[in-house]
Amino acid sequence: RWGAKWEYGWFKTQISLPQEAAGKRIVLKADVGGESAVYINGQAAGAIDTQHQYVLLTPKAALGDTFKVLIEAYAGHGPRVSSVGPVPPGRVTVPEPGPTQATVGESSFGIWEEEIYQLWLDVETLYQLRDNLDPDSLRVAEIDQGLRDFTILVDLELPYEEMLKTVRAGRERLKPLLDCVNGSTAPTMFMFGHAHIDVAWLWPLAETERKCVRTFATQLALMKEYPEYKFLQSQAHLYQRTKELYPSLYAQIKEVVARGQWIPEGGMWVEADTNLSGGESLIRQFIHGKRFFREEFGVNCELLWLPDVFGYSGNLPQIMRGCGIKYFATAKIFWNYNGGDPFLYNTFTWEGIDGSTVLVHLCNDYNSRTDPTALSQRWKQRVQKDGIATRLFPFGWGDGGGGPTRDHLEFIRRERNLEGLPKALIAHPLDFFRDQEKRGLPEARYVGELYYQAHRGTYTSQARTKRGNRKSELALREAEMWGSIARALKNYELPLKQLDTLWKQVLLNQFHDIIPGSSIHRVYEEAEAGYAKVLAGAAEIAQEATQALVEKKKGLTIFNSLSWERKELVPLPKGTTGAKNLHGDPLPTQKIGERIFAEVSIPPCGWTTIFPSAEGSSSQSSSLIATERSLENEYLCLSFNERGEITSIFDKVTGREWAAGLCNAFKMYKDVPTKFDAWDIDSMYSLTPVPLEARASIEVTAQGPLVAKLRLTRKLHQSTLTQEIVLRRGSRRVDFITQIDWQESHKLLKVAFPVRIHTNEAVHEIQFGHIRRPNHKSRPFDADRFEVCQHKWTALMEEGRGFALLNDCKYGVNVLGNAINLTLLKAALAPDMTADKGLQEFTYALYLWEGPFLESELVQEAYALNCPVLTAPGSAGEGSIFTVDAPNVVIETVKPAEDGSSDIIIRLYEAKRSATSCRLHTRLPVHKALKTDMLENILGSLPVEQGTIPLEFRPFEIKTIRLQLAHE
Repeated sequence: RWGAKWEYGWFKTQISLPQEAAGKRIVLKADVGGESAVYINGQAAGAIDTQHQYVLLTPKAALGDTFKVLIEAYAGHGPRVSSVGPVPPGRVTVPEPGPTQATVGESSFGIWEEEIYQLWLDVETLYQLRDNLDPDSLRVAEIDQGLRDFTILVDLELPYEEMLKTVRAGRERLKPLLDCVNGSTAPTMFMFGHAHIDVAWLWPLAETERKCVRTFATQLALMKEYPEYKFLQSQAHLYQRTKELYPSLYAQIKEVVARGQWIPEGGMWVEADTNLSGGESLIRQFIHGKRFFREEFGVNCELLWLPDVFGYSGNLPQIMRGCGIKYFATAKIFWNYNGGDPFLYNTFTWEGIDGSTVLVHLCNDYNSRTDPTALSQRWKQRVQKDGIATRLFPFGWGDGGGGPTRDHLEFIRRERNLEGLPKALIAHPLDFFRDQEKRGLPEARYVGELYYQAHRGTYTSQARTKRGNRKSELALREAEMWGSIARALKNYELPLKQLDTLWKQVLLNQFHDIIPGSSIHRVYEEAEAGYAKVLAGAAEIAQEATQALVEKKKGLTIFNSLSWERKELVPLPKGTTGAKNLHGDPLPTQKIGERIFAEVSIPPCGWTTIFPSAEGSSSQSSSLIATERSLENEYLCLSFNERGEITSIFDKVTGREWAAGLCNAFKMYKDVPTKFDAWDIDSMYSLTPVPLEARASIEVTAQGPLVAKLRLTRKLHQSTLTQEIVLRRGSRRVDFITQIDWQESHKLLKVAFPVRIHTNEAVHEIQFGHIRRPNHKSRPFDADRFEVCQHKWTALMEEGRGFALLNDCKYGVNVLGNAINLTLLKAALAPDMTADKGLQEFTYALYLWEGPFLESELVQEAYALNCPVLTAPGSAGEGSIFTVDAPNVVIETVKPAEDGSSDIIIRLYEAKRSATSCRLHTRLPVHKALKTDMLENILGSLPVEQGTIPLEFRPFEIKTIRLQLAHE
């Protein structure tokens, strides 16, 4: 026995072949106790795992052949778990020393009886074929006769040479049956090898890197023997790590890519989750992924390959098209293991929320066998019976890597055009899509998101990682914006390599088993450490850049990265009690806790300077009122009960009551999913509520004139809630700054806001736009969307008013009738039995408005909640670098050009589903404005006059503009 969890062992031996091996195929079967990489004479030769049990030593031995064998073996990652008692606040690290768990077994090497193997494949092919045909057909009768004859001809108990003669006779008898070909109407399967490799899951990142060497070496060995074989590997990150860690293996991969056997296609840096990843992040997945494939292999990816991702954003088609991706393939949508509304198509045109379209094929599996039963089943499983003559067919063993075996390829050789089966054509997946385009696009069209009717818990599990993702995306947004502006105006040296590294850390963590929360504890320790580096690095760049924009004089400069003016509370330096603006006017201030805050207006995508002093501010009247049971400003009056729940949200302007029940009402449920703990929330959760009757301790912590606050402390089952409820003057937004010491297991926590709005759908922000989903259960697919994904807000709205819940890191939500129920925390026990225990921090907010949605400030308020202003000591005066004269057009990104030039890239989008004409204005010395795709390839020029660029947006359109600056 050897090796504890996540440990590795090295084993070596030397094999000298005896005389009997001469001229024979010799294989090694090694069992050292775990998944293993096998090196023969210093070269990676393949892997030993559950499905790959033999490594070829030589296809034809010579007398005296000697092989030096070195094996790296993985002791494993389970199944042991640790039992823990009460968990203190903060991230929990559970020591897992554990006993050894790997055992060296029996290893051998010997002659591979190739002729008997080929006979077995012949027999198995025909036997499975006849079981999938009409039993009364002539074809079955002839196969049965041939198989009966085989049993008489072949005698495996004769002396060796005589036995082999009978094997040859048996194969000769079966050959005519394997030579029968199809007629002119046989469908075609476009087949390629694949090994789905989860970048992290039940194992950490380091183990995935070793899975790569095992998998890739195995596939390279197969390519030497099967020149027709093609293998797809999609993830640029895995290639990058292979290049760094296994350069000789990577060199071999580049050789077979050039031969056309290895397919580097897939588009993204990793196979990313598309529900939770931000819009800019999805574009960066393509920017970094496609650039890697182009630079390393000379390949321009046109296919997005995401076979195992848990649902697909309604704006993904626009992002794909903007990044030069024409085709999309997946499998997951069909896997509705808890029932659900069956998906209608295999091959269809998918239309996104802006009208962009891509051609899609849904496979039924991505880890498939290739025997006749599998081939027949895949064709019969198609859901479109008319107008479909082809299917895409990935094959091989996966999830933990591995890929195809010889069996896969030998079956395909027999099935290329075997009567009674679809034609098996090994091909590049793009060949399938191009063939489909030649045949004509199918009439089938699907509009909107591809919602996955399972794995709904992945919007919530591992809350710290989801918070790290949101905060890191926005921190990089600040770093890039201010870094680009400082470089243009002050020659700031923007650290492009550091930004590249930080972005790739974020992109890596968006892999579809990391950010969704479905991995082991160690994966999240590593993810959170990665986010800490991103946040620190991005903050350092933003600080350097903003400081470069500030002159070294008295004052404090406040920076606003949002494309509209905003009014924020800014903490003043210690020792100061007041402040004036640039015009010398005193600013409103308030002491909150130990700090003095000033209320400051900051221009869009710009800054303003204030001058703190020891002088107090002028006297100010205030409409703010705070008591232990109420908060009130000039617009709203909120009343609370003894549990801190809101009993009334009264609009003082309209005289309307908004609350239709208890709001800010915490709801806890027993949460024991039927199948996958961290992945799922089952529909029955609402039938198992957990009583939360504890009263809250409520105190007033601020009473104006700028802000009023209540602090409440309350027990939620085994957990403790501390919450600051914040209402500012002149605001229709109420913030709930929340900390929970979460000590639950198999529990789900939501917060409910039932309001007096009547509508049949809820509106949820997604990447670069929003989507409408039913808030009722009228039809099965309506009921199945009982938990959905959002980004910064979800709203209920009538034509002339609306109510929204905003958030700074929460993605799961359900809306039923008139109640928005934000999902806060989940407490899975598998695969991480300490998931989310400890201190959790997040903020959500209610916001309500009167008037049409187009005229509301919902989008602005959600960004403001998520994007705090930055400050730098010193004076920079006041200025706005970019403005847009349409409030529904948002500047999402300002960044350096990817080509390393001094050009600046601006990405904008229309946020409210309304065609819009507007003007973008900039203070930068623009020489030329260019329209580009999302990869920053130039598509044409834009008029620019005195820094003003006219723009036309269709609903939800994303535009990318390249600014070339005039240099003195």
